[in-house]
Parts: sequence; structure tokens; C-alpha cells
Amino acid sequence: MQGSRFAFGPFVLDPDAGTLLRNGDPVAVGYRGLKLLAALVGQPGEILGKTELMDAAWPGTAVEEGNLTVQIAQLRKLLGPAADGGEWISTVPRVGYRFTRAIEQLSGAKRKPLPLPGKPSIAVLPFVNISNDPEQESFADGLTEDLITDLSRISGLFVIARNSAFAYKGRAMDVRGIAEDLGVRYLLEGSARRAGEHVRINAQLVDAVSGEHLWAERFDRSLEDIFAVQDEVTGKIVEALLGRLRAPPSRNRPNNLEAYDLCVRARKLMDDTPQSAQEAHLMLTRAVSLDPDYAEAYRWLAMNHWMGWVHSGGPTEASRGIALELARKAVALDPNDAGSRWVLAYLLAYECSFDEADREFAKAIELDPNEADSWAALSDVAVLAGRAEEGLEHIRKAFRLNPFPASWYYLTLGQAQYAVGQYEAAVETLRRDETYRTSSRRFLAASLAQLGRLDEARTEVELFLVGNPSFTIHHWATTEPFRDAATLAHFVDGYRKAGLPE
Repeated sequence: MQGSRFAFGPFVLDPDAGTLLRNGDPVAVGYRGLKLLAALVGQPGEILGKTELMDAAWPGTAVEEGNLTVQIAQLRKLLGPAADGGEWISTVPRVGYRFTRAIEQLSGAKRKPLPLPGKPSIAVLPFVNISNDPEQESFADGLTEDLITDLSRISGLFVIARNSAFAYKGRAMDVRGIAEDLGVRYLLEGSARRAGEHVRINAQLVDAVSGEHLWAERFDRSLEDIFAVQDEVTGKIVEALLGRLRAPPSRNRPNNLEAYDLCVRARKLMDDTPQSAQEAHLMLTRAVSLDPDYAEAYRWLAMNHWMGWVHSGGPTEASRGIALELARKAVALDPNDAGSRWVLAYLLAYECSFDEADREFAKAIELDPNEADSWAALSDVAVLAGRAEEGLEHIRKAFRLNPFPASWYYLTLGQAQYAVGQYEAAVETLRRDETYRTSSRRFLAASLAQLGRLDEARTEVELFLVGNPSFTIHHWATTEPFRDAATLAHFVDGYRKAGLPE
């Protein structure tokens, strides 16, 4: 049902875009409300139990039933009565709720195919865990991620980022369809089995245009040789696509496989909830203690502190210092890791060490021109420096490398669109399901306010302040790394028009 929209009465609901329209005009409905409405209209006439609905709106989170009651009441208020005076959502006592009206399912607009880049382009699909142990899933994922990283560092290739590659994990699709979705010609796919101290890896490189298998091989090795296998697979692919060429500088590899496994597991938790961030923090702290020379663990731990800032509403002096120290340690241990470089650059920018930040960003992109996160982070910094058009170009480049990215890409895109005055586009971006969170609503509110849609803007401000009750314009303006007074004034103007507290 992905890509579908639903029409009922004067409303059109687009769950993927996170929008509800009434007679073509946006309705200010919250994230949870949209999730509940999508679940109900997706099964019209059917009774949905309270547990099922709470799972739809609060996945993986234990909440009290009263939260569901409040959200349903707010939905009913927003929708108002149906044309005959009846209700859209009926209560089934002690059971759940049911959407009672007719639904017309509208097909979503087909995603426009992405043009192929001017260089060999490849996506590494998630390797399938074929061991009998589901605990080895993270081993297969780690293998996939490392191959993406190694290929990404080859300047002659165009390599799709991890987030977008993992969008296909567990999905049955033909290679041609995946390649069209991602805008690449070649796909690497394979499987991994880990049993004790032995691993078996099968890999094959496919030309999605012709369907031809360019290369395939099986590796039976001891577990301690896993990184040598990764290097060998990378070399075979580069040879098949580009011929022989000079390999990039070697990366820092872990000395302890338990530390490596913890790091792989922690990667998946970085952009999630505060609880997940705390779990990642424990894993990464353990990884560092097991392997004090493992650069990637320090890099993610630095980023984990940064995400702690985001979740807590703002950095403390102590946490800023710890994150920066960890990022510097990561770069010192592995100067050739682009990921460590861009994390350090980003943190330096927020310390207003702009010259050093600019140098680190440049080095990160030199080391890995396919590192989508580098381009996305650089967009944020460029916008705040007064180079809004440049920032918009950077985030678009990040989206091309990572068509199905983490939610913060959409926040960064919306910020850039606001900065260049593309308010309608910013509203569309920031109302998408991927980014409709409390931290992005400040930009959404400002965009709506600049369009003169003040009632909607104030609704978004109220929602934003629920999650950010101590937010003030003054604190935000003094802690963001602005380098351009006019850009700062533009954001402050939107915030004030929206009604955010001074």
C-alpha cells in the first residue's frame, strides 16, 4: 500500500508524505494523529483493537491507553462531522475503533527514475544471514556496511549510501527495479554464514541493465580473516568496473571482534529515540574499552554525545567538550576515515572554529566523495554561513547518494529551502512523515508564518514546545553557528511571526 493516498469526503490523506488535505488545503494534524488515521483508513469498516492502534502510532513504545483516547478525540475534532452529520470514526466499546465511511484509494505518483551518473554506479544490497543463528544478523549487516564504506572511498565510483541500501533489507524485488529506484547500474548482493570461528561469504556483481553476472565468488575463511575478505571483495569489484587502479589509503580496522560487533549494533541506534541513544552509548563505551585503538567506535561515541544534545534540547559545556575530544581521537587514530573527519568538522563548526571545520570538511570529501552524510552536514553549516544556495546544492547531492536517508536529511533540506525563501517547498518537506518530529517543527512553523498561514504556524509552535518546553529564540540564536547576520535575522523573523517565545 506504500505510495497510496486515500480520499474520503473533502479529505485526501497521504501517509507517505505525512499530509492531510481538506478541499486541497493542509490540515494541521500531529504525527501520532496521522499514524492513527492512516491505520484506520487503511482498513475501512474493520475494527482495529486498541493495542494495534497504539503499535501504529507509538511503535516499540509502551504508552497508556489514555494517550490513544486523546489522539482519537483530537482527530474527531479536526475532521468534524461527515456530510450526513455522522462521525468518521466510531468507538467499539472495550475493543477499539473503526473508520465507518467509504474510502477511495488513489494511486501515488510513481517515483521519477533517477538518471544514471556519469561514472560506474553501484549499490551494495544487505547480505543475507544464512546461518541458523539470528544473532548473526548483525555480522551480515556489518559486512554489508563495511563493503559500502570501502567502495565509497573509490573516487571513480558512484556508491549508494547505507540507509538507502538497507531500505531493501528483507524485501523481494527484482534487481532491475532496485537499480531504477536507486539510479545505479550495478548491484552487489550476497550471503554470509558465521559458525564459530569460520565464515562463508558468497558475493556476486550484477549488471542490472543487461542482467549479466559480471563476477561471483565464494570465500571460506576463518573469522579472523574477515577484513582481508572485505578488501578482496572490494578489489574484485573495482577491477570489474574500473580496471586496476591505485587503492585508497588503508582504513583503521578493529583488533577485537567483540568491539566490532558492538559498533555494528550501535550504528543502527544512532538516529532513534533517547532510549536507543542510551543503549548505543553503553555499547560504544564497551567497544572503546575492549579496543582503545578502534577509531570508528570513538567516532560513533562522539556522534552519540551529539545526539544526546539533540534529545535533551541543547548541549552542555561538558558534553560538547567530551564529544569534540572523542572526534579528535577518532581522526588521530584513523586520519583516512572520512566519517571521522566530517563528524569532527561538524562539531568544530558548532564550536565556531570555522577555519578548522572547513578544512576537515574538505579533507572528508577528498577522502570519500560518496560520503552522503558529509554533504548533508556541510549543507547545514553552509546555510548558517549565509551560503544558502550552496547549502541547497549540498543537501541535494546528499539525497542523490542516499535517496532513502535518515530523517535528519529532511530537516536539513527544509532548513535550506527556508533559507532561500522556498517556503512552500519547505512546508512540503517538513510535513513528510520522515521528519515530522518536534525538532523540525520550528522550521515548519517559520515557513508557514512567512506564507501568512499563522493559525497553522501557531499549531506547529504548540506541538514543538511540548517536546522543547525551554526553547527560546535568543538561546537558539546564540548557540547555532551562524556566520551571517542576514541569515540569522531571516530565521529569527520567521520564528517571531510564528509565535515562538523570545
